[in-house]
Amino acid sequence: MKTLNKIIITKQDGRILTAVCSQGQITQLNLEDEESGILLGNIYIGKVKNVTKNIDAAFIDLGGGQMAYYSLAENQKHLFASAPGASDSRTCLRPGDEIVVQVSKEAIKTKDPVVTGCISFTGRYCVITAGKCHIGFSSKITDGMWKAGLRRTLEEEKESDFGIIIRTNAKNASEAEILKELEELKIQYHRLLSEAPHRTCGTCLYKAVPPFIASLRDTYQDFMEEIVTDDEDIFRQIREYLEKYQPEDVKRLRLYQDPLLPLAKLYSLEKAVAEALQKKVWLKSGGYLVIEHTEAMTVIDVNSGKYTGKKNLRDTIRRINLEAAQEIAFQMHLRNLSGMIIVDFIDMAQEEDQEELMAALTDWCRKDPVKTTVVDMTQLGLVEITRKKIRKPFREQVGKGEQKK
Repeated sequence: MKTLNKIIITKQDGRILTAVCSQGQITQLNLEDEESGILLGNIYIGKVKNVTKNIDAAFIDLGGGQMAYYSLAENQKHLFASAPGASDSRTCLRPGDEIVVQVSKEAIKTKDPVVTGCISFTGRYCVITAGKCHIGFSSKITDGMWKAGLRRTLEEEKESDFGIIIRTNAKNASEAEILKELEELKIQYHRLLSEAPHRTCGTCLYKAVPPFIASLRDTYQDFMEEIVTDDEDIFRQIREYLEKYQPEDVKRLRLYQDPLLPLAKLYSLEKAVAEALQKKVWLKSGGYLVIEHTEAMTVIDVNSGKYTGKKNLRDTIRRINLEAAQEIAFQMHLRNLSGMIIVDFIDMAQEEDQEELMAALTDWCRKDPVKTTVVDMTQLGLVEITRKKIRKPFREQVGKGEQKK
């Protein structure tokens, strides 16, 4: 019997747990508050509190005392002025200026959320980006002829003050479906343009969908075969969203109702959460990983453990490292590790073994929907990986809930 790929959504201690299950294995976890404050993707009218030139940044008040970090260098061309007389150049940004900003990264640890002046509206197939006026395609779409044909159509639809990014899911959609979504995003964009000048500081101009809804939108279309929840309110919210934006997926939604076997028990979600928080991860070979977190980075140490290869030492080390590479890519996705990640593989003397390992690690990381880059291996066998920071790592999501109890 075929095991369906599922997105499982349930409530746990007053919070919403989303788990992606692929071939019977939990591959991704996300935990969110039912009543979130600052949501990734929300758009606000913010007020410049102060400008700190030595770090080339400004701090923006989003309302209610919630501060956010705004990079002047990154936003040089994308400042979205919302009030008469507001600055339109990073060099002239002053305390008291009002600007429209969007939350681009959640608050992580003690750091404030990051906001950007490059406003975007995200759909399943495409993204409108104000300020970045080019047409781009997901790197996972490789059909050059298809891209060239769609680009010609998009050039007729695009306006001068925004760009369009075509997402991976678009490769499975018709041109008509893509253009229909693009038109809906353009309506949202023009509504923002008309409303922003007449709203006060601290106003939320646009509220992004909650993470459990975003997971449905962002999951690859050819992956999602079933959406399961045991909560009637969540079921209603998902159904309303799907009926409006993804009607083809309504048939995949199922309300699970079995009082004798809770959904979390059926899919061993408590076990999956516990394992995603463990410091040590065992490999099938008997080797293991040790995952440790510092303020600046995540460090992963590869150990031979109980592995006893039947061949020589070189072959033993090679096999452990290759297995570890696959597991590291899996754990980064499962735990949403981000920023700088340093991996201490077992030392390999042969250059060809190192090249094989780096190629394998790069291939596994390339499958990650979040941009992940394998940088290089040092002479000491340390490998640097960078993974784009967007949401909090899963351990911080869990920790936030524990602090509230």
